[in-house]
Amino acid sequence: MKKKITIIVVCLVLIALITFKLSSNYNKINAKGKVHTELPYVTVNVAEAKHVHLNPNIELVGSLVAFKEMNIMSQTQGQIISLDLKEGQSKTKGSVIATVDKKLKELAVQSAKINVDRLAKDLERYKNLFEGGGVTEQQLEDVRNNYESAKIQYEQAEKQLSDATILAPFNGIITSKKIEQGDFVNIGSPIATIVDISRLKVKLNVSETSAYKLHLGDKAIITTDAYPSVEFTGNISFISPKGDDTHNYPVEIEIANNSTHPLKAGSFVNVSINLGATDNALCIPRESLQGSIRDAQVYVAQNGKAVLRNIVVANGDNNYLKVLSGLKEGEQIIVTGQVNLTDGKAIKIIK
Repeated sequence: MKKKITIIVVCLVLIALITFKLSSNYNKINAKGKVHTELPYVTVNVAEAKHVHLNPNIELVGSLVAFKEMNIMSQTQGQIISLDLKEGQSKTKGSVIATVDKKLKELAVQSAKINVDRLAKDLERYKNLFEGGGVTEQQLEDVRNNYESAKIQYEQAEKQLSDATILAPFNGIITSKKIEQGDFVNIGSPIATIVDISRLKVKLNVSETSAYKLHLGDKAIITTDAYPSVEFTGNISFISPKGDDTHNYPVEIEIANNSTHPLKAGSFVNVSINLGATDNALCIPRESLQGSIRDAQVYVAQNGKAVLRNIVVANGDNNYLKVLSGLKEGEQIIVTGQVNLTDGKAIKIIK
């Protein structure tokens, strides 16, 4: 019995020794396999806070709209007896688009003209009779009123005849066609849509701060992805006196179109407006900013560490922010690597 117990104890000891040895070897292998990649510092790029001559621009995206656009409506009723109308067709001001049947209108003009001529003779005759005492003043006045009423009816008949010929209201391009020859139209029936894109307007919204710096006639540079190397020049033609709920103000810029690089209404464009004022201010690169302009912070490189500092800044231009307080000229500001930084973290400057 004692012999069996001794054998069992020896076996358990051996198993324990083997288990300990395997565990020890496993830990050694894992320890060799581990690679410590965390460095005691963060590599960063820096730039000096320095005085810069700013030439601030407003950079925005706007959309092109036609300088003029009109839905042409029928001013009379009747059947369309002739039509010169195609989508994409160029029309000059006063050119004929369509004609409504005008036979009855021509007859109405002739009838009204005959009536006017007759009453004109009656009026002349009554004037002579009145001078000779043959008719009363009231009789003369009645004939005069009849004559004036006939003239009005004649003008109305001429207007209705004129309305039967539908003309282009300005130079432009037909963008939609609403009728076909033979259709019957009423007063107010849509005929076509015409746009004038010989000039275009860029519509955009600017912030309240920028709106107060803009003036009518200010120059703007317009670019578009359709012609990457081409710049178009325009001038501000409208600044809304009223902003929307988000304190943005509608602004319009007028530009000329051309045949070499034709622009289309509805396209998006990039707009750059130079505010004109040059300022020599203490500045930092925009990419160094932590947080927002209203709650600005930057990391300053000091004695091999990144020190987070609260500062006060204002808009400068596309590349720089103006520093109002919190920094001195020459201090090194961290511009890359901030994502891995914390206040007081060791750094290695590579630029």
